[in-house]
Parts: sequence; structure tokens; C-alpha cells
Amino acid sequence: MAHLTGEARAAYVQDMFGRIAGRYNLMNRLMTGGQDVRWRRFVVRQARLKPGDRLLDLATGTGDIAFEALKAMPGIQAVGGDFSLPMMRVGQALPLGEQVGWTGADALNLPFPDGAFDAVTSGYLVRNVVDIPRCFAEQLRVLKPGGRIVVLDSSPPKDNLLRPFIKIHLRYIIPALGRIIAGENGADAYRYLPSSTQAFKTPDELAALMRQAGVRSVQYRTFMFGTMAVHWGEK
Repeated sequence: MAHLTGEARAAYVQDMFGRIAGRYNLMNRLMTGGQDVRWRRFVVRQARLKPGDRLLDLATGTGDIAFEALKAMPGIQAVGGDFSLPMMRVGQALPLGEQVGWTGADALNLPFPDGAFDAVTSGYLVRNVVDIPRCFAEQLRVLKPGGRIVVLDSSPPKDNLLRPFIKIHLRYIIPALGRIIAGENGADAYRYLPSSTQAFKTPDELAALMRQAGVRSVQYRTFMFGTMAVHWGEK
């Protein structure tokens, strides 16, 4: 699972999201107490979209961030890219699904020309890619000068009094919820997702990687006792 590397890790993640696609949105609401809606809206605000702008939402899944962007700024063009086709099929059937340009996309080799978008957003993409610098390089490539990158992802629990309780939530409660909501496949997937959180970069480390890739004016804000972070910056 989280210990996998290279193509094996990419194949596992792709298959995993396909298996839980039908229950993914429900699990997100339950795991976060509905706070994920607030985080997505913050992502959209940081993208600073204007009417007529083109947005690329990577790891779009069922399209939650793209939908929030369309609600906030109805005049934009939203493209959702993901390598999990079952996730996007779920999104296509949702309200606003017909307004998103759904595209099969590998985040390390994006099928778009240089300078095609005004903003690139992503939710829970970076912790799952096998080459983070390449991931940001591709996002910068498809951005127009002055375009914005906004990243929503999880962060490992901070070393404080809440850490033991957060780790119990990650190790036991989330997999149990996954088993109840999505069956045995859900339990497997929701063991991987918490373990990938604990193995991921701290907010400072991710900000440093963004700067090293060439993203400018990088900032971030954390949520949910520091276990979620939104990073943003510019080309």
C-alpha cells in the first residue's frame, strides 16, 4: 500500500480509487465532518478565477473542486483531469457534471499544451504521485504566466497533545468507516489513505518542494488540527 513505489504504487492507487468511486463523496463527508466542503471553497478562492478563465482541476475525482469553482464563478471553463475513469463517471452524473470537460490525465504527463490554463487546482493528488517535482513542473508548463497553482492535501499529524487521538482516528476509525460504507474493498482503501497521510510531507516541506519546482510566492494554510493544508503560488 503506502510502501509501494513507482509503477506499482501508481497502479494500486488507480485501482483503489476505481473500487471506491461510488462511495467516495459520502466517505469524505463522514471522515471530515463535512469540513471538506469548506476546504474546497477555500481552494477556489485562492485560485482567484475571473469570468472566462480556464481552470484545470487535477485528481478531480468526482469533480468536487471543479463544481465549487463553477458555482463561485459561473463564467469559467472547467476541465477535470484524473486517471481514475470510474471516479469521473460518477461525477458526470452529478449536477453540473455536464459543465465540466472530463479528461483522462496522468499528472506527470499532462495531455494539454503549454500555457493553456489560468489556474490549476488539485485535491489529494500530490501525496499519491511518484514524482512530486515532475508533478509541479507539468502544472507550471500548462499554466499561463501569472497563473495560480492551488493544492489541497493531507499533512502528517503534528507532534502535540492531539497526535495520539488523531493517529487513532487515522489507523482505526477511518478504516472501520470504510468497511461499513464501502465493504471490504473500502477497508483496504481506507487503510492506505491514512497511512499515506502519515508518510506525506509536512506543510513546510511541501512548500519548499513547490518553490524548488519554480512556483513563486508560495503560501499555505492548515485546517483540521493541522492534518489538512492548502498551498498556493504563482507561475
